[in-house]
Amino acid sequence: MTNISGKLFAALALTVLAATITIGLLSLFGPDWSRFASATCTETRCFCEMPRTGALLLQPANSLSSLGFVFIGSLMILMARSGDWMSAFPPLAASILGVAAIIVGIGSVLLHATLTLWGQFFDVLGMYLVSGFFLVSALAKWRSIPERRAMIYYGLVCIVLVLILYALPEVRRWLFAVILLAAIGFELVFARPLRPQVRTCYYVAGLVANIVAFTIWNLDQRGQLCAPESLLQGHAIWHLLGAAALWFAFLYYRSERVVS
Repeated sequence: MTNISGKLFAALALTVLAATITIGLLSLFGPDWSRFASATCTETRCFCEMPRTGALLLQPANSLSSLGFVFIGSLMILMARSGDWMSAFPPLAASILGVAAIIVGIGSVLLHATLTLWGQFFDVLGMYLVSGFFLVSALAKWRSIPERRAMIYYGLVCIVLVLILYALPEVRRWLFAVILLAAIGFELVFARPLRPQVRTCYYVAGLVANIVAFTIWNLDQRGQLCAPESLLQGHAIWHLLGAAALWFAFLYYRSERVVS
């Protein structure tokens, strides 16, 4: 129990540190975010929360809720580096997933704090890193790809996705959805039967959390669940549920056991 509490406290401390550094860096460029090219969502709707004009964080609820990803990513890394790791899920892969989760969180802070095109780039970057990880992980297990080669493939996938994001930012959402759905399909149909003693209930819990999160995201985006000046935002709930879903995915991978 003490060991778990220590990791939780350390993950919280790392989250506070990451938040402090991120806000410190933002203060060097803001709060006049109108000097930069606007995120493409400003042409339609950048979610329900009303931007606080002149503030360092234009959307404070959406910005700060993004730190949930930083917390669970930090916890993943701390657990992967502990001496009691008993999973077939390689500690290096677990740490990479943790780093990807942290990038998701920081990228989301950058988008919602600034509503700029460069903030949007970093926001989607993290989403691509996570979905690409899921896809490569499923393919690697299915096709028995060695860990080192799988990491090379993951790097190549990420490079291709970043290039597409830079050249065609308007395709960001549907491309993320395609990659994620493909990853889920390959995992459930081909990879999961090859993972000894894996606890599928974690994966299902993650899917449920994502479905609920997307429903709330959609209602928020359409203005059907919307109180613009409130700190209770549907999109912020989407962030927290997305972080929970990512944590369930981590627990799913970690539950796989080594075949003796």
